[in-house]
Amino acid sequence: MYDMKHLDHLRDFARHAPEAWAAYLAFDAAAMKPGALPAKTKELIALGVAHTTQCPYCIAIHVDRARKAGASDAEIAEAVMVAAALRAGAAVTHGTHCF
Repeated sequence: MYDMKHLDHLRDFARHAPEAWAAYLAFDAAAMKPGALPAKTKELIALGVAHTTQCPYCIAIHVDRARKAGASDAEIAEAVMVAAALRAGAAVTHGTHCF
């Protein structure tokens, strides 16, 4: 089901919803631009979020970008484990609604 070739269809958004697509691209570029947080940190955050949303495309893209930004295997592993801890924590805290 998931094939990186599907991302070729992203250009369809530019054709069918050009204003919204341009706004999305501008927002994404602004959010990922190094600022108070360096690019590597932003990519590690993106990688963690990608694991919580379980998007294989985002995982592949952001692990590649994190590595290109200088992230080590240990940093990538910790980012994934932080994401896993937060996801597990959310399940546990929502469990309090059972009582």
